Amino acid sequence: MKKELIFLGPPACGKGTQTNKLAEYLGFPHVDTGSLLRAEIAKETEEGNIAKSFIDKGQLVPAELVGKIILKRLAEDDCKNGYVLDGYPRSLEQAEMLEKINAEINKENAASFRAIYFDIDTQILIDRIVARQSCPKCGEIYNKKFKPSKVENICDRCGAELKTRADDNEETAKARFDTYFRETEPLIKFYEDKGVLYKIDANGSIDEVWERLLKVIE
Repeated sequence: MKKELIFLGPPACGKGTQTNKLAEYLGFPHVDTGSLLRAEIAKETEEGNIAKSFIDKGQLVPAELVGKIILKRLAEDDCKNGYVLDGYPRSLEQAEMLEKINAEINKENAASFRAIYFDIDTQILIDRIVARQSCPKCGEIYNKKFKPSKVENICDRCGAELKTRADDNEETAKARFDTYFRETEPLIKFYEDKGVLYKIDANGSIDEVWERLLKVIE
């Protein structure tokens, strides 16, 4: 049966690391909405050009346009056995849109849908964000406390100098959590009421969380 997996959780809860690993483990595409938008813009598709016009003005890309781009991606052949969707939905409006998208692409297929929630202590998340570093060349993510590079401030993969984002500070982190809990946390109840929510304890090492994740997708 086709597996449709989405992931919920606040910023820096570890979703990106685990979903990349899970997609590779299952042989499913890792569908990341941010990357999708950037790809559409780079290819200068009709949707990409419209999205760029909003982004260039500092505005949010309309939900309907994002939904259209996601529908097109999830309807591709490599998603026929399942997908790992990261970064979507982020609101009840998007969750309802995703239901319509799945209904459209699964007209002739049985599918199992699961929303996996990464439950984690907020203070741990703030510590992760403040200590986070990234490679501007290959995109690898590090953390001074939890996942340091072998050589301080140097990427293990490509040797580039690691950078810390200007907005990775405690004040900004708390503001991001406020936004998350206001806009995205209602999705937990939405999927819980539908009986498709699976909570995992996201406190602990990458390997510990990985083992918990495997148990809920079996």
